Amino acid sequence: MRHASSTTRLSRPAAPRRALLANMAKNVLRYGRVHTTVVKAKETRRVIEQLIGLGKEGSLHSRRQAYRLLQDRELVKRLFSDIAPQFLDYRGGYTRVLKLAPRSGDGASLALLELTRFPTPIVPPTAKSKARKAPTPEAPKAPATPEAGQEPKEKRKGFFEGLRERFRPKKTTAQS
Repeated sequence: MRHASSTTRLSRPAAPRRALLANMAKNVLRYGRVHTTVVKAKETRRVIEQLIGLGKEGSLHSRRQAYRLLQDRELVKRLFSDIAPQFLDYRGGYTRVLKLAPRSGDGASLALLELTRFPTPIVPPTAKSKARKAPTPEAPKAPATPEAGQEPKEKRKGFFEGLRERFRPKKTTAQS
C-alpha cells in the first residue's frame, strides 16, 4: 500500500535515489538549470527548495546541513552568499519546472528545472574544458620566403588529392 509515502521512488533504492537527487541539486545550483524527466525534476525541486531555505537562514547549523547534502564547500559558500540572498523576499517557489517535448528514444516526458532568479553560472575548470577552449587569436604569421640559395618547397598534396589521381578515369584518345 502507498499510505503516507511522501517521496517518489524513481525505481531506485534509497541510497542511489538520494545520490541522484543530490547530484541534480548540485547541477541546478551550479548552472542554474538542468534538463531531466518531469518526475525527477519535481523530486529535485523539493531538495532545492529546502537548500535555499537553509541558505536564507544562514546559521552555522544550516551550513552544515547543506554541506551534508552537497559535499562541496565552494557550492555551499555560493549558496549562502550568492543564491539564497536573491530569494530573501520570496516565501517559496524558488524553482520552476517547464515541460518539454517527449524524449525521442523512449518517449519519456522531459522537463527543464531552473531557478526563478538566475545566479551567474560558474563552470569549474577541468581538463576537458581546457582542451576544448578556443585558441586565442594570434598575429598572422608572415609567409615563409625562401632564403638565398634555397629552392622553394613544393606544396604537399592533401589526402584526397592523391586518391583523386588514382581513381580518376584515364583519358583515352579517340581512335578512328
